[in-house]
Amino acid sequence: QVQLVESGGGLVQPGGSLRLSCAASGSIVSISAMGWDRQAPGKQRELVATITRFGSTNYADSVKGRFTISIDNAKNTVYLQMSSLKPEDTAVYYCNAGKIIGGSYVYTNYWGQGTQVTVTS
Repeated sequence: QVQLVESGGGLVQPGGSLRLSCAASGSIVSISAMGWDRQAPGKQRELVATITRFGSTNYADSVKGRFTISIDNAKNTVYLQMSSLKPEDTAVYYCNAGKIIGGSYVYTNYWGQGTQVTVTS
């Protein structure tokens, strides 16, 4: 079992920044990559960013150049630094654990509880 605990969401004005954290515990040796998804009301879930334990990253086009995903393997923690936030970034953000298979990110059953990010003036 893997447990994922997120923190760092909140309310921010457009153009502002937030950093999300996701601390992993449990049987983490089986996890080779982690990612952040988000889901806004009435919209499909979107995979925002992924990172492997070796630091290889991938981003959705909607956040490229504004969001940065990073990993601290010593702390088993993944971060999502979000800058130049827009109202359309408003969503519940979910941390998840996954694997890279054939160059693609594959989800496991391990998800965080979600953290709300609201971007509004």
